[in-house]
Amino acid sequence: MRKLFCMFVAVVWSAVCFPLSILAMVVTLNSASSVWVARELWSPVLLWAGGAKLEVIGRENVDPNRPTIYVANHQSTIDIPAHFLAVPVPFRYVAKSQLKWVPFIGWFLALAGHVFINRTNRAKAIASLDAASAKIRGGKSIFLYPEGTRSPDGRILPFKKGPFALALKSRVPVVPVTIEGSGKLMPKNSWNITPGPIRVKVGKPIDTTGFAEDDREGLARAVREVIIADSLSLGGLGGDLDHAVADAGVEGVSTSRPRATTSP
Repeated sequence: MRKLFCMFVAVVWSAVCFPLSILAMVVTLNSASSVWVARELWSPVLLWAGGAKLEVIGRENVDPNRPTIYVANHQSTIDIPAHFLAVPVPFRYVAKSQLKWVPFIGWFLALAGHVFINRTNRAKAIASLDAASAKIRGGKSIFLYPEGTRSPDGRILPFKKGPFALALKSRVPVVPVTIEGSGKLMPKNSWNITPGPIRVKVGKPIDTTGFAEDDREGLARAVREVIIADSLSLGGLGGDLDHAVADAGVEGVSTSRPRATTSP
């Protein structure tokens, strides 16, 4: 019964909020108004329908006046409304290009100026990251999931390096965001809902100026290590520290060698 109820609420409320977000953008002449609709109207209802109790730790690390790249692990579709609430700034998501064609949600993301990335085409992916970089230079914050897919069991998957090229090019802080509990509430590829807590921890900003311009892997590892540590502190499963970077052209898989260590 909960499954059908959640599906009904998600479809109907998304259909209601979509025209509201368009109206808000037209009235205010500001695409950020659509993010307000998503955060204040759409997200709370979806979390309520799923029986989620959201707890946010470290919200003091969110600075609405500072362009920032927020980087999070990804467990469930319900992460999206949870993150809209947990990070109260008018950020733009970097999302898979396939989402553009999803009714209401995809249309909303496109009209509100969120960034779609085509991971199957390197040239288009680079162009998408350039578009995200332009938004950051314009003062906007970006939110993205560097795993590239939802984790099937809650463990932190290897990170794609592309998002960190964006961070190094933009030279804005990266804030690690860790979510736990969403995968248990709504597992990947499932509408089987089990009400429960969702905990989000917003970490301290990581200064990208301390990394070389081409050190995408170093920055990816640094951010991922924080998210793994925070996952464990929230009762999650953490992740493999050695296989930190995903292989080229795939998501969630790493056969790369562990980073080199030096003898004392």
